[in-house]
Amino acid sequence: MTKQQTLDSIQTARKYHEVQMQKISALVSGKTIVDPTSVSKRECAFGQWIYDEEKHLRVILGSQFYEAIEQLHGKWHEQYYKIYEIFFTKPKNGLFSKVLKLNKVSMLELDKAKLYYAELQQNTQELLKMMSISERRVMALSDSKFAKSLS
Repeated sequence: MTKQQTLDSIQTARKYHEVQMQKISALVSGKTIVDPTSVSKRECAFGQWIYDEEKHLRVILGSQFYEAIEQLHGKWHEQYYKIYEIFFTKPKNGLFSKVLKLNKVSMLELDKAKLYYAELQQNTQELLKMMSISERRVMALSDSKFAKSLS
């Protein structure tokens, strides 16, 4: 992978994550989302990137830095699961909710989801900061470093 391809992949992964946060924001704002973010850290688009590119990223960014990103991503999914659970796994009260499959949650559950979302936003800021640092690290590397990572 060239330097530019590496930068492009980091920027694309960042966008994947931002799109997921937009979906979760819509969800806690009362909107219905059709395709919720995967609760599995390996199945979301960001996770697919980080695990598919693991070998390359470890060489380019360094193992400790890669592991820091991976841990933040794992923590993000742990936090996200609390929101997912409220909207998609807890039984909804009422016959119409069950028949129509409405994502109606109680005010208490919605307040919890908003609190969890605030925590998720903090984690996201840390993760996006790491992505920005990753981009700067890649920019600072010589092209020869990328030729070595290909072999």
